[in-house]
Amino acid sequence: MYELRHLRALDAIAVEVTFARAAQRLGYTQSTLSQQVAALERSVGGAVFDRPGGPRPVRLTPLGRVVLASAREVLGVVGEAEESVSRFHAGDGRVDIGTFQAVTNVLLPPLVQRLRAAHPGCDIRLVEDEAAVPDLGDLDVLFFDRPGPDDVDSTLLLEDEHVLVAPPDAFPGGPVALDLLHEAPMVALPSICDQREVEDHLAGRGIAPHVVFRTADNQAVTSMVRAGLGCAVMPVLSLGWPERPRGVALHPLAPALPPRRVYALTRGSLSPLAAEVIALATRIAQEVRDAGGCAG
Repeated sequence: MYELRHLRALDAIAVEVTFARAAQRLGYTQSTLSQQVAALERSVGGAVFDRPGGPRPVRLTPLGRVVLASAREVLGVVGEAEESVSRFHAGDGRVDIGTFQAVTNVLLPPLVQRLRAAHPGCDIRLVEDEAAVPDLGDLDVLFFDRPGPDDVDSTLLLEDEHVLVAPPDAFPGGPVALDLLHEAPMVALPSICDQREVEDHLAGRGIAPHVVFRTADNQAVTSMVRAGLGCAVMPVLSLGWPERPRGVALHPLAPALPPRRVYALTRGSLSPLAAEVIALATRIAQEVRDAGGCAG
């Protein structure tokens, strides 16, 4: 069966019309090129060039024209594949990222900006889902607030302190005792993931806030607190960064709740672009920590 080098030889000779110029174009000796054409002709069962001899140009035979048409289709597909592979190694391919609200609002904007600046041709696909269980599926990177299962690589990005979000003047300045939250009206996120862990931790201390409203929108939580519907316990980054919501007071909790941990989940070998996403996320998370945006 003929090989790609045979098809490239056929194409080069058809373009250059002499073996000598085609050999020079491909970086071969003329004898090597002749051997490749001979191998191609054995494969296809006949001559692909008429060779008039002397300085006169070679001509494609009818069989040669048929083979060349197919060869150029094959070489076109191969060229596209080689270009895609080159773009992949250069970091200009596609990356699919799963995210949730706090990461979307705080970590992803600078990450996407820097990634696109470094790789203008990259294709970034984002999917946001407030799921109870991490599911990488076909994603390259999934940001989640818990580590993944055993077959997933989990990179801890940051630890996010929980604070009490309260109407102004609802409590004196400074820390608020957890016991004061018992039966207090509470605005809360859906009872999954970090919110579930917060409520379980409070329940373990015999503290049961009265949840008056649940919403999956972080901004809606703070809006309802601002309206006086109740208080909320939220991780700091869910409140936005560097801007904080206006019209509410933020209090440390005493004793402090366990922090929410934000992970980047991946599985197996990473593309260069996905590896850069992890590196950028780690760097940006460190910048947020250094700026006092969350716990260490």
